[in-house]
Amino acid sequence: MNLDNSKKLYEEAVNYLPGGVNSPVRAFKPYPFFVEKAKGSKLYDVDGNEYIDYCLGYGPILMGHANDKVVEASKMQLELGTDYGVPSQQEVELAKEVVKRVPCAEMVRFCNSGTEATMSAIRLARGITGRDKIIKFEGAYHGAHDTVLVKPGSGAAGLPDCPGIPEDAAKNTLLACFNDEESIRKLINENKDEIACIIVEPIMGNIGCIPPREGYLEFLREITEENGIIFIIDEVITGFRIAKGGAQEYYDVTPDLVTFGKILGGGFPIGAIAGKREFIEQFAPSGKIYQAGTFSGNPMSISAGLATMDILTDKFYKDMHDKGEYFRKGIEDVLGKLKINYQVTGVESMTEVYFTENEVIDYESVKNVDTKSFDKYFHTLLENGVFIAPSQYECIFLSSAHTTEDLDNTFDAMETALKKL
Repeated sequence: MNLDNSKKLYEEAVNYLPGGVNSPVRAFKPYPFFVEKAKGSKLYDVDGNEYIDYCLGYGPILMGHANDKVVEASKMQLELGTDYGVPSQQEVELAKEVVKRVPCAEMVRFCNSGTEATMSAIRLARGITGRDKIIKFEGAYHGAHDTVLVKPGSGAAGLPDCPGIPEDAAKNTLLACFNDEESIRKLINENKDEIACIIVEPIMGNIGCIPPREGYLEFLREITEENGIIFIIDEVITGFRIAKGGAQEYYDVTPDLVTFGKILGGGFPIGAIAGKREFIEQFAPSGKIYQAGTFSGNPMSISAGLATMDILTDKFYKDMHDKGEYFRKGIEDVLGKLKINYQVTGVESMTEVYFTENEVIDYESVKNVDTKSFDKYFHTLLENGVFIAPSQYECIFLSSAHTTEDLDNTFDAMETALKKL
């Protein structure tokens, strides 16, 4: 595979961008390929190579790249303006659509990213309860703000490894073990009346793809209600991906607050906090808890989001369910032919492959998987025209643009890659 142009661009990029990239997970050895364009299920790099894309912008591109309906809506909005600084009718329409779809949503506050959404949701929980401590899970990634950069997933650095984060910034962040009820009970018993919220990825999407054990989210809902703790489900990844109403609809668990990003913006930057009216109304200007942003409710993101919501019908999710099942079965069939220790996990259009003989259920079990084999696997897939995220700790995503031919070609590439292990 020729990557001469990408190599030249990378050598130039490292002089102007730290590590040559604008987000660390995009970096891989010896250098990343540089994209020229994307369409449907494919990426095309500056050297003319084509890749079947399962990274999909780390999740937002649910309908494939440059979806015609989203592109058309974006072009129309572009001619009407890109930022107003005052409200628009479309903001109200998208908020109504979120409320209609999402079980816990009675009101919505739009912002600019998933990081901003989780940061604001935690601030809201603290402001409402008057408490400072929060519980998050080891390996869970809720964005790049100081409060939650403690044992995050995605290979991100957390305390004490990340310089620049004062100890005071994370001293009130308590760590729990995902899928472990006793871990939560112990933290709550030891910190009575001090915990503002529990924030959880319903499917751990930043240490690969780890679903909750049966009844676990229901347990979190019950114990938070019993102790006056606000329950936040972080659906930046799962929101509008695994069901019309997200993971809370899929698992039939209704939190107090939910955070969104990625798919909600149809490929444009966006974030949102939604939940009970009595809570969301505490944001300024109707309440005293400050939250703001120059580009919040940006008309480009909102218009793309509305176009996206029009596409996400019941039939869409049925088709994606079938595609996810076909994909995982195909992977299992390939792996079953070879003498390799592996685990395949997944829910709907989210999947991950781990090289281990042990069940993967939490952060500790993920730490023991064979990441060296994954690295070889990643590079061999890339050489065969298949792009997955370059980290074991990221999810493999499907889009509606992936065809059966794409999936079958991917199985062939996987078999080639795995044989080299």
